[in-house]
Amino acid sequence: MSGFAAVDVIRTKRDGGVLSDEQIDWVVDAYTRGVVADEQMSALAMAILLRGMRPAEVARWTAAMIASGERLDLSGISRPTVDKHSTGGVGDKITLPLTPLVAACGAAVPQLSGRGLGHTGGTLDKLESIPGWRATLSNDEFVAQLAKLGAVICAAGERLAPADRKLYALRDVTGTVEAIPLIASSIMSKKIAEGTGALVLDVKVGSGAFMKSPEDARELAHTMVELGGAHGVRTVALLTDMSTPLGLAVGNAVEVTESVEVLAGGGPADIVELTLALAREMLDAAGLPDADPARALSDGRAMDVWRAMVAAQGGDPDAPAPVAPEVEIVRADRDGYLAAVDAYGIGLAAWRLGAGRARKEDPVSAAAGVVLRRRPGDRVRAGDALYELRADDAGRIAAARATAEAAVSVSPDPPAVPPLVIGRIG
Repeated sequence: MSGFAAVDVIRTKRDGGVLSDEQIDWVVDAYTRGVVADEQMSALAMAILLRGMRPAEVARWTAAMIASGERLDLSGISRPTVDKHSTGGVGDKITLPLTPLVAACGAAVPQLSGRGLGHTGGTLDKLESIPGWRATLSNDEFVAQLAKLGAVICAAGERLAPADRKLYALRDVTGTVEAIPLIASSIMSKKIAEGTGALVLDVKVGSGAFMKSPEDARELAHTMVELGGAHGVRTVALLTDMSTPLGLAVGNAVEVTESVEVLAGGGPADIVELTLALAREMLDAAGLPDADPARALSDGRAMDVWRAMVAAQGGDPDAPAPVAPEVEIVRADRDGYLAAVDAYGIGLAAWRLGAGRARKEDPVSAAAGVVLRRRPGDRVRAGDALYELRADDAGRIAAARATAEAAVSVSPDPPAVPPLVIGRIG
């Protein structure tokens, strides 16, 4: 493709124009090859953020990102394939119990996951707190494990939608992460390229999510559902609340521990509720509507798949979780009800404790994090434990405590607790 100049493509979108298929194909390919410079793509990304894209533009942009690399072929897998993607939140460890649960019910789950950035946690960081577990698999290893166990959680390969990897890093440092066309195409290019037959999206709404308003979340969900359908992937989306952290644990090892509790038949009620809701959607999308995920959770089949999946990737499912040497318990200073636990504030506190990273290359602590001892709506007495702050370094606790204290409030009256699942699209 030739005959295009990056500045002309930028001007078209800057002035509110519609990019042609040829312009989109050229600019995505040229940026991936290094012909279009970072500063030029930065300008185009900002123009897209401010001017938006029509559905046909987003579909073509997504197709161009898929075409920048390879597509996995899962046609040899005997089970129906179905994946899940969350737009990211605080305490969102749902992928960990959900993947083996859906596999235990007869589907194959090719779960390509990522790392955390800022206040949101990353699935791979959580799993890497298990001694020996490895995130990087070759395509052959990925397909073989999927065929054998029906479950794999790993990092996306370097050759899968490389345009997205390059553009994602650029968006993160240019204030364009929030552009809905770029979020949708980023997520869907990877999911379509991985070769899954069906996809369930968990689109988060609230303070701890990228989408703060239900309107923005609904727009993103509609965009992604349409993109999936256009590429032959049956796609549905749930809108779910992220104003409060999911579960009680926010961090890495602490979230793995909580996930194992769910697989053992326990765990926090909200984690169980959302895991089962997403499992039912996934099984229905995979053509297995009669499967009973609640039974697979209670009878131990999901736990069996979890243990096999962890072991297949070098992890020890019986290894004790790493424990933070520094723990501070924060207690209520009055009687009342726990009125709010702001997801963003708790995520930020966990980040300050060392559980997250500011840059992609930063290390994370396996043991650091926040463990809640109460949930919004719970009755508390003065002196009751509200949450624990855990860190490898005592010097991190003061700043984390200040952040967490601003996120947690006790009031004389019980709060209204919003529903976990807000809506469904698709």
